[in-house]
Amino acid sequence: MPRAYDPVPGSAMSGYPEHELEGFEAPPAPRFLSEDSSPSASRPSFGSQGTADESSVRILNAGRQSSDPGIYGMTYYRDDPGAGDANMSQQTLGNKSPGSPRSPYLNMSEKPRGTYASPRTRSRRRALLIVGGVAAAIVIVVVVVAVYFSVHNKNSSDAVSGSTSKSGSSSASPSQSSGSKSGGATSNIVVTGGDGSTVTMSDGTTFTYSNPYGGYWYYDPSEPLKNYARAQSWTPAMNESFEYGTDIIRGVNLGGWLVTEPFISPALFEPYANTSFPAVDEWTLSENLGNDTSAGGLQGVLENHYATFITEQDFAEIAGAGLNHVRIPLPYWAIETWEGEPFLARVSWTYFLKAIEWARKYGLRINLDFHCLPGSQNGWNHSGKLGSINVLNGPMGLANAQRSLSYIKIIAEFISQPQYSSVVTIFGITNEPFGPTIGQAALETYYVQAYEYVRLASGIGAGNGPYVLYHDGFFDLSQWVGFMTGADRIAIDIHPYVCFAGQSSEPYSARLSVPCDTWGADQNVSMEAFGLTTAGEWSNAINDCGLWVNGVNEGTRYEGDYPGYSTRVGSCDEWTDWQNWNATFKASIEDWALASMSALQNWFFWTWKIGNSSVTGVVESPQWSYQLGLQNGWMPADPRSADGVCSPTSVFTPPLSAWQTGGAGAGTVAASASAYAWPPSVLSNSGFSQTSAAAFPAYTPTGSQVTLAPPTFTESVSGKTETVSASAGDGWENASDTQGKYVPVATCNYLFPWIGPTDPPSPLCSSAAARREEVVTPTPTPAPR
Repeated sequence: MPRAYDPVPGSAMSGYPEHELEGFEAPPAPRFLSEDSSPSASRPSFGSQGTADESSVRILNAGRQSSDPGIYGMTYYRDDPGAGDANMSQQTLGNKSPGSPRSPYLNMSEKPRGTYASPRTRSRRRALLIVGGVAAAIVIVVVVVAVYFSVHNKNSSDAVSGSTSKSGSSSASPSQSSGSKSGGATSNIVVTGGDGSTVTMSDGTTFTYSNPYGGYWYYDPSEPLKNYARAQSWTPAMNESFEYGTDIIRGVNLGGWLVTEPFISPALFEPYANTSFPAVDEWTLSENLGNDTSAGGLQGVLENHYATFITEQDFAEIAGAGLNHVRIPLPYWAIETWEGEPFLARVSWTYFLKAIEWARKYGLRINLDFHCLPGSQNGWNHSGKLGSINVLNGPMGLANAQRSLSYIKIIAEFISQPQYSSVVTIFGITNEPFGPTIGQAALETYYVQAYEYVRLASGIGAGNGPYVLYHDGFFDLSQWVGFMTGADRIAIDIHPYVCFAGQSSEPYSARLSVPCDTWGADQNVSMEAFGLTTAGEWSNAINDCGLWVNGVNEGTRYEGDYPGYSTRVGSCDEWTDWQNWNATFKASIEDWALASMSALQNWFFWTWKIGNSSVTGVVESPQWSYQLGLQNGWMPADPRSADGVCSPTSVFTPPLSAWQTGGAGAGTVAASASAYAWPPSVLSNSGFSQTSAAAFPAYTPTGSQVTLAPPTFTESVSGKTETVSASAGDGWENASDTQGKYVPVATCNYLFPWIGPTDPPSPLCSSAAARREEVVTPTPTPAPR
C-alpha cells in the first residue's frame, strides 16, 4: 500500500513524499505537495483578529470587497474611472476599438432622469422620447453600417486578422454585428456582444452572457480566426500583447477534463471503484471502460465526458468571473499511443481545438500544460498511471524522455503557428516531474532540450512562440536562480498547497500568514532573480478532506485512515458539507482565497469545476471548485479585490528584465552548452544497476513525424451548413525543423515503457529483431449489470 513520507519538519524535503521503489511498483505519493502545514507551522493571522469577519484580510481590504453593496446596492469596486457601467448592448453601437480601456459599446445601463419623474412629466416626456428614439435609431444604424464596412474593408486582406501587436495597440475593431460570405450571401448572426447579450452555440442552443467587467465576446463563423474578444476591460484584447510580468495572470485550471482524475470526476470512476480490478487512474479506467460495452465503451464514455464536463459556456463564465487565463492539462495520448497503452488516442486533441476556439471567442489565453508523459514523470494517478516513475528514471527512463521530447516538439510546432500563438501563449512542458527521484541535473538537461525544441518550432529570433514554463520539480525556488539566464521568455511554475502532510483543525483565520508571509516573499524574489513565476495550481483546501482527494479509496490523513496515518484530527463532514456552511465560514474561505491571490500574484486556481458524485449527487470536494465557490459565495466575485490584501508585504514591481520578455539579450543561454548536454551523463536507476546514460535503452530520431490536425470550421448559410475556407495551418510552423520523431531502433530490445524499476536482461541491444517484453496485466472485471 502507498504511504506518505513525513520528513523532519523544516528539512529540505519537508512536506514531500518519498517513493520507495520496490519490485515493479512504487508507492505513489499524494497528488499535491506542500511545505509542512502542521499546527506548529501556522502562525496567527497578522492583525490577530478574533473572528473571521474581523480577520486582517477583511480589514486590509476594507472598501474593496466586491460584495460591498455601496449606495443603492451598487458596488464600490468598479472598472476604470469614467468607464461607465460595463453593461453592453448585444450589437456593437459604438466605435471604440478593442484597444480602448473601456467597452466599445454604448452604455445602456444608466436610466434617464425621466424614469424617476412625476407621472405627468413622464407622459409628456414619453412622446418626446419616442420621437427622439426613432431619430436616434436611424443615426445609429447609419453609424453602424459605416463602421462595419470601414473595418471590413480594412481587414479583408488579413491572413490571420487581429494578430498580436507588440505595441499593445489594437489592429482592428469588433464593430461588425453579422458575418458575411464572400459569395455575397449574408449570415444573419450576431458576432459580438457584452454583458446581457445572447450567445448562440454551435448546436443552436443559447445562453445569456454575463460579464460585468467590460468584457465582450467575438466570433464570426465566416471568419473564425479573428482575434477581437476581450475578457475584461483591464485585460488586453486578443489582438493586443499580454505583457507578462506587468499584466497580471488571474487564471483557473480545467482539471479533470482532457485528463481524468478520480476526485474531480468521481462519477466516471465510481462504477469500478470496488471491483476486483478497480479504476484508480485513467489507465485502469480505460481498461474497465474498454471491457464494459454496456456503459458505452471507452470512446463512448470519454467522448461524452469531454463534450459535457467543460463546454463553451464554461469559458464564457470564466471570463465573466474576472479571469483571463485557463490552464489546460493535455496528455500525450492526445497525439498517439503505442502498443499496450489502453488510453483513448487522439480524441482529446479535437476537444483541445474547441478550447482554442472558445478561448479566442471570450478573450482568454491558454497555458497548455503537458500533464501526462509516457512512462509517468511522477507515478501519480493524474500522470495517467499510478505506480512508478519511468521518465529520466529506471531502465526506460531515457527512452521515455526522448519520446516525450518528440511530443513536446509536435505540440510546439502547432501552437507556434500564427493562427494559435495569440491564444496559446504559455507552454508548460512537463507537469510535476518528481525531482527528488529524477535529480535536478538530469531535469535541467531535459528542460534545456525541450526549450530548444520549442524555440526551433517558433522560428529564429527572440520574442516568437509561447513562454516556456518549467515546473520547479519540488525543489526550492532558490535552486533555480541563474538557470538558463539569457533564455528567451522562460518561466517557472510552483504548486503551493497546505492541505497535505501535517493536518490541523485550526480555522482558515489561523492560516493566513502562510500565503502572505511566505508565498508572497518567495514570489517577489523569484520574479526578480529568475523571471516570470506562476502558481500553476493552488486551492482553498487546508486539509485533505474530500472524496478521493488522495486517491480512490485511500482515505484521509485528517480522519486518520490514510495509509501510514493513525491519528484522527477530526471529522471531514464539517469541511465537505458545503450546503450547510454559514456566512461566517464562507467568508473565512474567501479570506484565504484573497490572501492566496494577493501573495501568488500570477496564478491558476485548481480547479474550475468538481463533478458531482454519482452516489450522493453532489460535489464532495467543495474547496477545490472555483465555480461552486462563485455560485455559493466563498470565492470573490471580482479577483481584483485581492489586490493589496497582503499589504504591507510588497509585490513585484514590473517590468521583468528585457531578456526575460523577449527583448534585448534574449535568446542565449549564458551557461556553457556542455553543462546541459543531452542526454544527461547520469540518470537515476531505481533498481537498474547502471547509472551511465550510455547504458540505458534509447530511441532514435528517425521516425516519420506526426503533425496535429488543425480544426475544420463550418457555418450555416441560408439553412445549409458549409465548410469555411479558413487558413487554419497544417500543424507545423517551421519547415526547417526536419528532425524525425523518436522511435525504437530496429536492432534493439526494449522493455515495456511502463515497466517500473527492474534490472533488465543484458544486452538490450543486439542484431536480433526488435521486440518488447510481454506485459502481463490483470483482466478488468466487467461492471455489474
